[in-house]
Amino acid sequence: MTVTLDPRTLEARHGTGVYAKRPLTLVRGQEATLWDDAGRAYLDCASGQGVANVGHSHPRVVAAVQTQAATLVTCQEAVHNDVRAVYLSELAGVLPAGLDRIFLCNSGAEAVEAAIKFARASTGRPGVVAAMRGFHGRTLGALSATWEAHYREPFAPLVPEFGHVPYGNLAALEAAITDTTAAVLLEVVQGEGGVRPASEEFLRGAQRLCRERGALLLTDEVQTGFGRTGRMFACEHTGLEPDLLILGKAIAGGVPMGAVALGPRVAQMTPGTHGSTFGGNPLACAAARAVLDILREENLPAEAARKGEWLIDRLRALPHRRIREVRGRGLMVGLELRDRVAPHLAALQERGVLALPAGPSVLRLLPPLVISDAELEQVVQAVDEVLA
Repeated sequence: MTVTLDPRTLEARHGTGVYAKRPLTLVRGQEATLWDDAGRAYLDCASGQGVANVGHSHPRVVAAVQTQAATLVTCQEAVHNDVRAVYLSELAGVLPAGLDRIFLCNSGAEAVEAAIKFARASTGRPGVVAAMRGFHGRTLGALSATWEAHYREPFAPLVPEFGHVPYGNLAALEAAITDTTAAVLLEVVQGEGGVRPASEEFLRGAQRLCRERGALLLTDEVQTGFGRTGRMFACEHTGLEPDLLILGKAIAGGVPMGAVALGPRVAQMTPGTHGSTFGGNPLACAAARAVLDILREENLPAEAARKGEWLIDRLRALPHRRIREVRGRGLMVGLELRDRVAPHLAALQERGVLALPAGPSVLRLLPPLVISDAELEQVVQAVDEVLA
């Protein structure tokens, strides 16, 4: 007789151990709600690490994937494809002006890697300046741009010619950019680094310095893109004009995908400069087309702006000394606490709310943009109870 083991037992037996697992098995999702294997519902304020901007199992994404899966799943970029071509045109139509060349890949980290390569190829320079507390991924190039030592040290030596400056310190950035700097790589809002929005002065100053000194400005919007901060892309809040815009996470509604958009200061790439076996596959492109339609037709960036303003105001009004600061933009919100966040995340889960850390003391909320006002009120009540 075959005995079926519990999913937790199987994952513990066959997994690598690189993930710290919560005692939770999720089996279904709809809009802003997830269900575990016992049928209990949870309000999702993690969104699969910022992926489910249009909610879980949105009917239009489901239909697009089902239709495309029955038509054509994979098609290498060495030949043309109808779905890919239309998606590239539609994505270019919503990107900031000038970003009309797009490389498609499979994740945010892959997109960071591609952007670094394109910057080095375009400028002929090796150097990359990134920010302290920044997080850009775990592949070697992206990891070299990531700040936190516990991510980096086990894999040293990393890619050379990377340096870091304090986030928001324009004078330090000015001193760091030299005639060997290919790129400045920044998040518009630091995510893993504590949900820290950059000032307009810093971002526009970084852009000015890059243009004066021949470097390229790379903005990492893997977490902030596709409506999360209240605009389609967070760089739009300050009128920023990045040379390379890095995208991932929410781009295809949960189907793995990433992208880099190239501006006019980036040289035309030649065949063989870079590539991806699965990049631009029709299945992901079909899902991504549906996501763009949903974001625009349901006006989700504006909804994120409205709901985020309400959420931040409500959290700031909570009368708890544990809260040091509430910050964020749109539905990307961080509560910096005076103690460690891990016990509070566990307590929220017990109350039916899933949230994320952003460092040891920051509670991060990334709900789907389709979350209802009533559901957000439930989230605030749960946070209130936990912090009390």
